[in-house]
Amino acid sequence: MPVRGTVVGRLRRSSVRSRSTAAAVVVVAVAMALGAAVLLLLLQRALITGVSDAADARSTEVVGQVGEEGVKGLSAELGETTRQSQLVQVIDATGHVVAASSSRVDTQPLTTLRPAPGVIERSEVGRMPLLDEDGYLIVAQGAEYGGQRYVVVVASSVETQRETVTTVTKYLLVGFPILLVVVGVAGWFLAGQALGPVERIRRRVQGIGAGDLGERVPVPETQDEIAKLAATMNEMLDRLQAGQATQRRFVADASHELRSPLATLTAALEVAEADPTGRAWQELSQLMGAETERMGRLVEDLLLLAKADDAGLRMQRTDVDLDDLVEAEVQRLRGSAPDLTVTGDIHPVRISGDPARLSQLIRNLVDNAARAAHSTVRLTASEADGAAVLTVEDDGDGIPEGDRQRVFERFVRLDSSRARTSGGSGLGLSIVQEITKAHGGSITLTPRAGGGTTATVTLPRQ
Repeated sequence: MPVRGTVVGRLRRSSVRSRSTAAAVVVVAVAMALGAAVLLLLLQRALITGVSDAADARSTEVVGQVGEEGVKGLSAELGETTRQSQLVQVIDATGHVVAASSSRVDTQPLTTLRPAPGVIERSEVGRMPLLDEDGYLIVAQGAEYGGQRYVVVVASSVETQRETVTTVTKYLLVGFPILLVVVGVAGWFLAGQALGPVERIRRRVQGIGAGDLGERVPVPETQDEIAKLAATMNEMLDRLQAGQATQRRFVADASHELRSPLATLTAALEVAEADPTGRAWQELSQLMGAETERMGRLVEDLLLLAKADDAGLRMQRTDVDLDDLVEAEVQRLRGSAPDLTVTGDIHPVRISGDPARLSQLIRNLVDNAARAAHSTVRLTASEADGAAVLTVEDDGDGIPEGDRQRVFERFVRLDSSRARTSGGSGLGLSIVQEITKAHGGSITLTPRAGGGTTATVTLPRQ
């Protein structure tokens, strides 16, 4: 077990090239061993079958001679026509040898087989005691002449065939190691050729730092898995570069948004400190409170988006009457924007969701609509195809088609000045999109008939 564990551990720590070469050598060795075993078995069977067929033919021939001429003078004829690797006997019914092809076998029978006339029986004898030799195949066939029964025995030596198998085995044993060495060298070379692009990709990726994500790995011209790996690696680098750019832009935009209220607070504090009467403090306290409140909202929005990026928004799900939330926003907007006409077409809709997040979603949409509207804001809540549908419409200037997806990005505002009076921080629609995704819904922005924009939020009821 310790030795096996050491070998397995070394294989695991070795390179892919080494493991691939070793696997190729092992597979070829096993295949060659099995093939050689089958080859030797088939070769041996083929050779023995050839000897057996020759013995059958010879015994049939001798039986024919016995049937035509009897056994007188048959020994001389057998000696002339029998191969050196064959011995032929003719045995009578009493077990005496009446004819033989060689003086070596003219005294005792070579076998105890006594088949009936026309019947052939076979046996393989490992060692022939009469001849003191190894490897004979015995074929006995019954014959009849003049009312007397005889047995024609043909003993064929298979030692030559065994030597042939042994010779082939020796050649295989010599050739196998050479072939395995060739397979190992070829496998090592081919594996190196196949893994070369991977090594180039690794070196290029190793040289790419956080500051140069614009670099890309070389893509081989082939259409194989390595080319797909390189293309996937470049796609990953594209995403990393885009993520890095988004992060930098996020930090820059957040700094920009926080700098304005901080500058206002700093200037107000300097003015208040320079006024010994204290009147400036009283006059600026309301402004400073508004700026502080604005900073607080911005920080909360940033924290919410950071949580969404990290692990997703956590939802405290419960049954929520969406129509009640929409009605509350209608009443709020009527009180905070008396110059706008706020209408609602609200039907009872209950969904499963987080009431606090859903309220924030509706409020952000309503605030955006109120800033963009000229005179009218309209809210609807209804149910369609088993889902809750919320729409917020305004009669403002509308959003150009090319900006309808871009406005969901963070800190994106369509006003060019970025002044506080012209809009919010640019995080409202980003938060709306994150809350919608967390509830399994979708949001779209479409042009409103007659001018303006319609924001449509579709939320699953369950």
